[in-house]
Amino acid sequence: MTPIEIRIPAIGDFENVPVIEVHVSPGQELKRDDPIVTLESDKATMEVPAPEAGTVEAVHVKVGDRVSEGSLILTLAPVRADAEPALPTAALTEAPAPASAPQPSPAAVPKSDLHADVLVLGAGPGGYTAAFRAADLGKKVVLVERFPVLGGVCLNVGCIPSKALLHAAKVIDDAQGMSAHGLVFSRPKIDIDKLRSWKDGVVGKLVGGLAALAKKRKVVVLQGLGKFVSPHEFKVADGGGSEILVSFDTAIIAAGSEAVALPGMPVGDTRIIDSTDALEITDVPKRLLIIGAGIIGLEMATVYHALGSAVTVVEMMDQIIQEADRDIVAPLLKRIEKRYENIYLKTKVVKVEASSAGLVVHFEGGRAPATDTFDKILVAVGRKPNGHSIGADAAGVSVDEHGFIPVNGQMRTNVAHIFAVGDIVGQPMLAHKASHEAKVAAEVATGLKSAFDARVIPSVAYTDPEVAWAGLTEREARAKGVKIGKGVFPWAASGRSLSLGRDDGVTKVLFDAETHRIVGCGVVGINAGELIAEAALAIEMGADAIDIAHTIHPHPTLSETFGMAAEAFEGTITDLYAPKKQTA
Repeated sequence: MTPIEIRIPAIGDFENVPVIEVHVSPGQELKRDDPIVTLESDKATMEVPAPEAGTVEAVHVKVGDRVSEGSLILTLAPVRADAEPALPTAALTEAPAPASAPQPSPAAVPKSDLHADVLVLGAGPGGYTAAFRAADLGKKVVLVERFPVLGGVCLNVGCIPSKALLHAAKVIDDAQGMSAHGLVFSRPKIDIDKLRSWKDGVVGKLVGGLAALAKKRKVVVLQGLGKFVSPHEFKVADGGGSEILVSFDTAIIAAGSEAVALPGMPVGDTRIIDSTDALEITDVPKRLLIIGAGIIGLEMATVYHALGSAVTVVEMMDQIIQEADRDIVAPLLKRIEKRYENIYLKTKVVKVEASSAGLVVHFEGGRAPATDTFDKILVAVGRKPNGHSIGADAAGVSVDEHGFIPVNGQMRTNVAHIFAVGDIVGQPMLAHKASHEAKVAAEVATGLKSAFDARVIPSVAYTDPEVAWAGLTEREARAKGVKIGKGVFPWAASGRSLSLGRDDGVTKVLFDAETHRIVGCGVVGINAGELIAEAALAIEMGADAIDIAHTIHPHPTLSETFGMAAEAFEGTITDLYAPKKQTA
């Protein structure tokens, strides 16, 4: 039987691609689709599968060799003359989807440089979760990411680096706070370069782990910006003139969001920054203005105040962190009003003028002065979805006027084989929401029955003190006409919070007035973000006040405040003298 020469199939515009793994050896029996070699360019890692079954006669490449389309890699002796028909060499990653999965007719899959059972756009928490789950379910996945590393905004320029810097800020503040209790430390010497390096190292460990997980799952990663060109095609451009056309059976859009820019700002002035710039901590400005008193703005205020900046926060609404109840953010506001230079509520920035002396800001409303001058301005007024940046119309995918992509409970768009998850499908724009949506999308795309039906999505502001909430707020309950009762436990009565020198917290739990089932919770205090998960679980499980109150919490802990708030609602609390509970 005549040996078959196996060559590198069409791999787009790649040439002289290094071989990083050889999976076969002479004499080895291969099944069709078994991996032969793994290639890795600066933009993608891809496996070359066996186009048919047989016995390896000779391997013509080794690790470190460079190959291009048509390079000989293997000589194969077929098993028999009537062996399984060979796969087209151009179908580098093509495999038929199970009958239960959404799939196009054969004619709907166009010729391309690369084919995916599942194409995932964006490698943030939503994207990489979708890609990994689909791969675990047996699909050949192509993951497209604009940055050279996985993790998206969250891991690289959002959730993770900010939490590293917030930890550093907490160490500084805690040391200073103990001076009132007999432990006096000198002002820390801050090495900005070393601090930045540590922060980058934290990020590097996580994104490196993601790359390893993608490799283990044989996910093909393409770096570049891309757009849909048809309902079954996506074109990726690497920025250097090369393009790869990827065809797909199903797609999952996880393209995220970007920071909103304010109009009227001086163009090109590096003293005006967004959260990504702020996380680079290139310097510590003497006077810093933060526009926006939401989670991002106040977290960055926490960091820069600890590092030595005189911080001013301006917010056009009448409350910081609008999503939470006013009584839950009140302890945070009280603390930062004493620490920051100024906090202006119900105030707008109407104009900014650049000068050599600084950035001259014109205010309107509230108690702010008409003008003031700052060394830097951080704009943190929110984020907008990237729905208009991916060529969705070419695929027939609906995008609303704000850039959001409407989806159903299965995360399916109006185009049956295209799904969307994360920031791009709507509020809240949170990584943990995206990852749960992503698993649903990947499961439905591979034929499983799945739906996103979370009762609550908790939110956390990692300020000092932290603010966290889940489920209904009092404001939302009133707006919806839901009759609620509440149990409130002040941390001034918590032995644990007193021993930590921080009794400024409050735990508030909301219950349905008739059933006494928990419907919402708000916590403010140190480590509030760690406490809110118990409330979220209680809401998901349909727990009532007695369930929570009768759950024995360890003593002394901050978690006790959750159980005691339930006791306060039930009227059984002994750690406080509480009047008869009232229904709101």
